[in-house]
Parts: sequence; C-alpha cells; structure tokens
Amino acid sequence: MAQNNTHRLPGRAQLPTRHAQRAARGVGGAAVLGTVVLGSAFVGGSAQAAPAAPAAPAAPAASAPAAPAAPSVTAPSAVLDSTQKLRWGSRGGAVQDLQAALNDHGANLAVDGVFGKRTHAAVKSYQSSNGLLVDGVVGPQTRGALNGGSGVSTGGASAPTSSSSSSSSAIVNAARSALGTPYSWGGSSLGGMDCSGLVNYAYKAAGIDVPRTSSQIANGGRWISQSEAQPGDIVAWSGHVAIYAGNGQIIDASGSKQRVVERGIWGNPIGFVTYR
Repeated sequence: MAQNNTHRLPGRAQLPTRHAQRAARGVGGAAVLGTVVLGSAFVGGSAQAAPAAPAAPAAPAASAPAAPAAPSVTAPSAVLDSTQKLRWGSRGGAVQDLQAALNDHGANLAVDGVFGKRTHAAVKSYQSSNGLLVDGVVGPQTRGALNGGSGVSTGGASAPTSSSSSSSSAIVNAARSALGTPYSWGGSSLGGMDCSGLVNYAYKAAGIDVPRTSSQIANGGRWISQSEAQPGDIVAWSGHVAIYAGNGQIIDASGSKQRVVERGIWGNPIGFVTYR
C-alpha cells in the first residue's frame, strides 16, 4: 500500500504553496497562478507596487451653451385668395390653400381641395377661437385672420358689402330667367332642374359657389332671420330650398308643379340662409 510522504526537513516548516509559487514563476519575476498575476512583481529582488491604472482621459471641455433659438412664427402654407369666398361645396386650389392654413392652426384635414363637412367644421372652430362670426364661410375677415391678421368680431352680424345689391339682382334675375323650366331631379340647367339645381344655376350667374344638394346648401351658409333676408338669399325647408325674391316671394323648382315657379312662401320653412 502506498503511503503519503510525511518527511520534513528538520527544524523548518514548509508552506504548501511554495512549490506552486516557484513552479508558476512567470516572465520578469511576476508570480502567476494560472493566468492571474499576484499583486506584486520582483525586480532585482525588491517588491514593487503594481503599476497604477492609467488615468482616465480628461473629460472634454464643456462647449459653450448654444444661444437660444429665436422663437419661430408659423406662417400659413399659402396666402389665401383676396377675393374668393369659400364655403361648403367649394372646390379647387383655393380650398387646398385654406385646408393647409387651417392645418397650420391645429386642424387635421386632408388637403384635397374639397370643402366638405370636416373643412366646414374646422372653419367654424377657427372662427370661434378667434372672435370671428361663426358661419363656416371664409370671407374677408376669416381670410384676413388666416393670412396673419387679427380676427375682428362682427357682433353676430355680417358687414354689408358694396356688391350685395348687384349680386342680389344677378341671383334673382337668373332665377326668373328659369321660370317654366321643367322639374328634373339632379338637373341644373334650363333643360331641367331640381330645387338645388336652380339655386346653383342662379348663384353661378352671380359668381358665387354653393354646394350641390339642398341639405348642403342649408348647412353651408349662415342662418339669418326673415327680417334680415335680402333678395337672392335662400329659404330652406327640410329637403327643399328656394331663392328668396323679396316681399314674401320665392322662386323654386317645384316637384309638385313640375316646373320652376314664382310664388309666396308656403308651409313652414326651417329658416333663411345667406351666402353673402
């Protein structure tokens, strides 16, 4: 049976790690166990402290704080046309400019050139926020505010314009020129027209765009009282519209009479609407 060697040199204790230290002596006198350097190196027999870790690179000098940027001023994407009134049913590049300008003021509209329900609501919201007459129509005051001017409240009444009387005459005269035209659903010419077609026909003669259907016409303008109504304004019923001719008279494309007629206001209209 093999026996452990228990012999020791007389009078001298031997540490168990001494052989390992001697066996593991590395290059330059450094004592290494495995791959770990034991904290000191021997040069010329004297113990030296391990080299200090290299100093961390100095932090770059802080750059001077940038000068604060000048406050930006949001300008409308496009200057709106100075003469054209825009309302429900309007289309084209001027409506695209309007939609872009409304988006600059917080709206979220598709810039598609179609003045419909969303654009109408955005116009009314803008007018309400800027102290303007809330009618959903982009006239001189709303247009001026969107172009960078300040909104001026009209106190709930529209300011008279020099072209009001001429447009009234043009609208009523055009409507009267259509008297006797046969009623035709969806038509808007002297060959045949329905109630909204007559309104479009008459307003086109005055250079004013209006929506195509009776409900859009009623909702796209500004509601007024009968005492405020002028010839050329619109009388609205549920599902029907007519041109107000003054003195309690209207011109409309009558489904019951199957032609365009001039007659007194009949039944119970829901109100009067102006686009001027």
